[in-house]
Amino acid sequence: MKLDRKKHWETVYETKNPDQVSWTQETPKSSLEFIQSFGLNKTARIIDVGGGDSKLVDCLLDEGFENITVLDISAKSLEKAKNRLGKKADKVTWIVSDILEFEPNGTFDVWHDRANFHFLTTTDQIEKYIKTARQSVSRFMAIGNFSQNGPEKCSGLEIKQYSQEELTLEFRDGFEKMKCMTEDHLTPFGTKQNFLFCSFKRQ
Repeated sequence: MKLDRKKHWETVYETKNPDQVSWTQETPKSSLEFIQSFGLNKTARIIDVGGGDSKLVDCLLDEGFENITVLDISAKSLEKAKNRLGKKADKVTWIVSDILEFEPNGTFDVWHDRANFHFLTTTDQIEKYIKTARQSVSRFMAIGNFSQNGPEKCSGLEIKQYSQEELTLEFRDGFEKMKCMTEDHLTPFGTKQNFLFCSFKRQ
């Protein structure tokens, strides 16, 4: 049976609060550090792929970034983020789309993805994602996935774990690795998930 990806994530965001899902971060420290390391102007175009109701957008707005796009398959997750931001939400472009169906109408200086790419487990899905990234990214990419020491599932779904070498290999056509690091993410339930974060430069 084919998984209805959109239905799965709408249900998650309709039935759970941030403190009931493992990926919640009060401050997305690693994501911010990677984005800050790129030395961007405040007008840089940034897209948060699979951003959901992550607080990365709040932090980027607080830092003065003016061109932020948040994309997620779940309309409910973006609604939660908009409600949290209030009037500030008007400064953000919100896109409800499965990343596998996303057709960008321009390019982004930065493509950020924390815990979205690792849900793509088939060759076709991975190739489609990378093709879209190649079309969309003009300068930098930051990706965070479960490492080989991380969980094998998330939100009841199988994920694909990555080593630094494997992730670099996936993006070798078009992207040059800049930096990788691992970190333990502490979930709201007190468990640890090991993440691999890598940044890439568009070639």
